[in-house]
Amino acid sequence: MIVLIIIKDLAEIASYCFINKIIPKSLKEFIIMALHKERKKDYSLLSSYKLITFKNTLAKVLEKYIVNIILKAAEEYRLFF
Repeated sequence: MIVLIIIKDLAEIASYCFINKIIPKSLKEFIIMALHKERKKDYSLLSSYKLITFKNTLAKVLEKYIVNIILKAAEEYRLFF
C-alpha cells in the first residue's frame, strides 16, 4: 500500500532530521499573502491589511511526528506530573 511506503519514508526523514539536529531550508520557508481588510479608509497603512501565512505541509507532518516522539519519551520517563 502506498500510504505505508510514504509513512516509512516520512519517519526516516523525521528521524534523520531529529538525530542530526537539522531542518532542511525548504521546510523553514513560508508563503505570506497580504489581504486588505474591508471598509478601511487608508490602504497605505499596514493596519489596513491582514497577513495569511501558509506553512509547508511536509514541515507540519514532520513537526507532528517529532512532537509525538517527545511526548512518548516524556510519558515514559514521567516528565509530566
